[in-house]
Amino acid sequence: MTASVPGPVPAAQLKERARAAIEACRERLLDLSEDLQRHPETGFREHRTAATVAGWFTELGLPFESDLSLTGVKARMPGRTPGPTVAVLGELDALVLPRHPLADPETGAAHACGHHAQVASMIGAAVGLAAVRQHLDGDVAFLAVPAEESVELEWRREQVRAGELKHLVGKADLLARGAFDDVDMAMLCHTSGQPARLSVGDSHNGSVVKRITFTGRASHAGSSPWHGVNALKAATLAISAIDAQRDTFRDEDAVRVNAVLPHGGDAPTAVPDRAELEVVIRARTLDALRGACAAVDRAAWAGAMALGARATTETTLNYLPHHQDPALVEVARTNGTALFGPGAVAPGRHLGASTDMGDLGAVMPVLHPFTAGATGDAHSVDYAVTDHVLAALEPAVLMAWCVIDLLVDGAAQAHDVLARRERRTAAKPDERPAADRYSDFRAGFDGLTHYDGTHDTVRGTEGEL
Repeated sequence: MTASVPGPVPAAQLKERARAAIEACRERLLDLSEDLQRHPETGFREHRTAATVAGWFTELGLPFESDLSLTGVKARMPGRTPGPTVAVLGELDALVLPRHPLADPETGAAHACGHHAQVASMIGAAVGLAAVRQHLDGDVAFLAVPAEESVELEWRREQVRAGELKHLVGKADLLARGAFDDVDMAMLCHTSGQPARLSVGDSHNGSVVKRITFTGRASHAGSSPWHGVNALKAATLAISAIDAQRDTFRDEDAVRVNAVLPHGGDAPTAVPDRAELEVVIRARTLDALRGACAAVDRAAWAGAMALGARATTETTLNYLPHHQDPALVEVARTNGTALFGPGAVAPGRHLGASTDMGDLGAVMPVLHPFTAGATGDAHSVDYAVTDHVLAALEPAVLMAWCVIDLLVDGAAQAHDVLARRERRTAAKPDERPAADRYSDFRAGFDGLTHYDGTHDTVRGTEGEL
């Protein structure tokens, strides 16, 4: 005797069932968002937050994997029949912002970007979809992903060198490890301090990180500075050369170059023989990103040559440019309008910030709406989620409704999303695992380049831009 398959139920009824289930769990979900806000953890170290997520998955009866890319947690909710897999994501990590009012006094971590609310909305979506899973023609994966923020980079580089990580940010590392090989499309909701209730269709810059080490020769700064090679001055010349490039970047490419000087010598009594620059380069497209990286490389080489120093540049692709899938944007806009009203849904815009949803979007359709509920400027000491209903509960309903639309009626809308993406790219479906497709997008960025300004020669190793 075979189990009967439930008959068709209108999507509108399924959405109301999902919303009712989320509302029944309302106070617990709001408490979850507030609790995680009070216990921030930085990327790849989110052990408490990951354990909390695992506890919810256990309660919902969802089998899960843990310790993915050190702290990631992935559960799977099968539908009634096989079909596409839609992933709902929540980012586990916080920023390093010691002066934030809610910062951890020991680590300086603070939720100044609202990821705690994302996790609560992912759990809320799981609660809602669990009530209708027997009517979905496909699976839902729930992934609590580590390390979206680009912080503590040197510690992360050490983990890469030790083989503990493959990449510096979470979704890139999960992609490389095959955690998204069985996923067809993905979504998350991000809070913001915007006036609109919902913003759908935003895009983001890609990002490259360069650590440039200038090496000179130490000497007595008072009695014999002419015997030295000043690495600090080579670095400051490089910064000036970077600044001189700014008006050469096209407005439409949205290029941003930001640099800090974490080391500039050991004592003012000696000519500095080592200086370090950390540079973040952002741009709207891969071509613009490559062009801006080349400009920064030239600036570093010019600083080294001017002082007769050496420069070593370690280049790491941090985030790919992020562009949302138009078909998924339509699904979210329709559901957002039904939930909040047509005047509450803002059109997408391009943002100069970066997100590793861009990496995921390079290999599959992604959705990344912004919801209200926060005040202040993101990544600043005045940012805080002040309305957890807007930031966590309503996004849970929105994502549950989107998944229902995608996976009812034989998953017709999900199949349409995938077919439209193939038509836009004018390519045959790439059946390779997501990990293999992702490696193609990263090719040519990561690498190490050496410049010897004492001999006017340049040589590079794998991945030179």
